[in-house]
Amino acid sequence: MAGRIEEYAMIGDMRTAALVGRDGSIDWFCAPRFDSAACFAALLGKREHGRWKISPRRASTVSRRYQDGGLILETRFEHAGGVVSIVDFMPVDEAQPSIVRLVIGREGRTAMKLDLVIRFDYGVSVPWVNRLDKEQWTAVAGPSMLVLRTPVALCNHDLHTEAHFTVRKGQTIPFVMTYVLSHLEPPPPPPDIEALRTRTAAFWRDWSSRCQISGTWSGPVCRSLITLKGLSFRPTGGIVAAPTTSLPEYIGGPRNWDYRFCWLRDAAFTLLAFLNAGYTEEADAWQQWLLRAVAGSPQQLQIMYGVAGERDLGEWELDWLPGYEGSRPVRVGNAASDQTQLDVYGEFADVLEHASRGGLSVAPRRKEVRIAFLEHLEKIWYLPDEGIWEVRGAPQQFVHSKVMAWVAFDRAWRDPNAARNKRQRQRWKNIAAEIHADVCRKGIDARRGCFVQAYGSQCLDAALLQLPIVGFLPATDRRIRATIAEIEKHLLVGGLVLRYETSSGVDGLPEGEGVFLPCSFWLVDNYVLVGRLADAVKLFTRLLKCRNDVGLLSEEYDPRARRMLGNFPQAFSHVALVNSALSLLHAMGKSGRPQQRHHPTTGRPRKKRGSR
Repeated sequence: MAGRIEEYAMIGDMRTAALVGRDGSIDWFCAPRFDSAACFAALLGKREHGRWKISPRRASTVSRRYQDGGLILETRFEHAGGVVSIVDFMPVDEAQPSIVRLVIGREGRTAMKLDLVIRFDYGVSVPWVNRLDKEQWTAVAGPSMLVLRTPVALCNHDLHTEAHFTVRKGQTIPFVMTYVLSHLEPPPPPPDIEALRTRTAAFWRDWSSRCQISGTWSGPVCRSLITLKGLSFRPTGGIVAAPTTSLPEYIGGPRNWDYRFCWLRDAAFTLLAFLNAGYTEEADAWQQWLLRAVAGSPQQLQIMYGVAGERDLGEWELDWLPGYEGSRPVRVGNAASDQTQLDVYGEFADVLEHASRGGLSVAPRRKEVRIAFLEHLEKIWYLPDEGIWEVRGAPQQFVHSKVMAWVAFDRAWRDPNAARNKRQRQRWKNIAAEIHADVCRKGIDARRGCFVQAYGSQCLDAALLQLPIVGFLPATDRRIRATIAEIEKHLLVGGLVLRYETSSGVDGLPEGEGVFLPCSFWLVDNYVLVGRLADAVKLFTRLLKCRNDVGLLSEEYDPRARRMLGNFPQAFSHVALVNSALSLLHAMGKSGRPQQRHHPTTGRPRKKRGSR
């Protein structure tokens, strides 16, 4: 059975990633890309669905950390007879993805065991295992092959590979597993393990040293940025939402989605995080990926794409996998890619604005693309859609969607270089004013004076916290203050924020899920904007405690059971952490003014400090 979500750590090479449990078991690994089929899928099933476990044979006390400011993971096992470390990493800049595992004796001697179960195609395909020589084994199924190199004697038993060995103080025993296409014979030559480790450590040290955030919260911020880098697909610049699929938002429920894709919605938040931390190269690569992905007719705009910009993300179910703690179905692909979500037009507009303000390169045809998308949005902004939360119920007139449509036109008319002429610019300004008035007329509960989830609804939505962040109204506006107060009253659980009221049935799914960590960070941002600095610090500190022992966050959290929920690690959560930390540091006078989502002339944060 898989461990709790928070018991895992991620290693990766910026093409794919693996999840390593505190018990020394790699229970999730897709190769050669994030969105490839898994060859270790025990995370969503059982041992028989694939895993690679190396651990002491006796009970041990476990601690772990990342080395060298990167994704080199050290898990330390201590017991009465000795201390042993397992150092796990994926080398960067290699032709094929590899996992290197070094078993290092620290004190005394430790009896170790290895249990290797390779199952390609998400746990269903049993490979042929062949021994090439004393230290080389291959596992082949169809187009895929894993090559394992180690001096440890292995034996095959009942379709598993096992080993028992002892490591002593000062001794290092290596294991290297490389994914290659099975038709490429012979396998690649044995690697220089020490050179791989040295280059990988140097890469991460150099990358993390470029972070321009220091002082309070610099540790969590830098770890979040490293995680985002690890979730980037280096060949194209795309950033996946998470390296996993179908980790549940509610244990035992059907809210299980594939997140191994790149969402346009994450774009503006991610661009800001990288720009404000000094990572302009990563920000530019993300901008360039985005503009390549959306190329084509505006009517064909999707909310998400594959890591190289693929559009066909058809969803299907893996009925042979029992799911994480019985949470079914297990899904591959994401049908939400075919939905209409108006907010992505606003996200796209914000990316272009922040890229310009951040001094990034001007992408080819950026102006023409923007005009084409605005012309299309002008025809559809008033229609219902599935909204930011990708509901699988009936489309609605979601307030957040309308606000983000306003963002698209607002950013465009304020940019003197965006329009073909003054007449077009004035038209965009008029449309922005029309949408603004429409939202303020139809999107407010007259009795409570707050914004609501959708026109005609009485329900709340944490996405409404975006309104002051994007500058739709200043945080001091009474309607924004009323919205914050109502969200505090109805959407807080354990001090953290739910996305919306699932009991309303708006999403067409059974009710119940954890608190949504990015929304909780948005509440931090709102507290900063209204001048409730003490409340902002208190909530931010609480959110930091939701991270696991190596600083990673999932998408959601169960404050009652104190456990993580949803796909992991979650880019959206880490982006939100970075941006909230920067807003707090600026408000506390400990950093310069970060570039923010709202336009410089709207939605300015108050200078007043302290709680209400």
